[in-house]
Amino acid sequence: MEAGEEIEDGEPSTPTYKAHHPPPHLPPPMRSSGVSLVLSVADLVLRFVAIGGTAGSAIAMATTSETLPFAAPFVRFRAEYSDLPTLMFFVVASSVVCAYLVLSLPASVVHVVRPGARSSRAILAFLDTVMLALLTASASAAAAIVYLAHRGSARANWLGICQQFTSFCQRITASLVGSFAAAVVLVALVFLSALSLARRA
Repeated sequence: MEAGEEIEDGEPSTPTYKAHHPPPHLPPPMRSSGVSLVLSVADLVLRFVAIGGTAGSAIAMATTSETLPFAAPFVRFRAEYSDLPTLMFFVVASSVVCAYLVLSLPASVVHVVRPGARSSRAILAFLDTVMLALLTASASAAAAIVYLAHRGSARANWLGICQQFTSFCQRITASLVGSFAAAVVLVALVFLSALSLARRA
């Protein structure tokens, strides 16, 4: 019956009803706890990998030394990491990052037990970023020294020393490889933390 239409006398008015359809069945929302647990476990595993990389780099660099044999008893040519402040900074920075990663393990374990923790994960992501910057700075500075040790500098008339100090150069190069690998792992840790925080936003 339309609005404004008059009902004639003697005509019964029949009410009209609108058909009510039930709302469509929506699938239940997916639980994100499983994904958060996977991210937390991956975070814990990557921290152990980064600890191995930074600890190995610091130990390899700190124990690097080589002495060239000469017939003269009073003439010695020795190469040590402590001869260069840049390499000393590399050892200190790698040790600091390694110590931080060890101290961050309890927080990472808590995130495995409680994947929904948000504030501690945000703090950990911030500290991971700071440690990533420190490790990248020290490794980049040390890489410049290692490059000069291998190639030298023709403009500055600096000769490379790796032809004479072969073992020394091999160890500091391997130390740099481990450090940059740990930096890549730290990038992955920051990404995992950001992804987990974004899922909780």
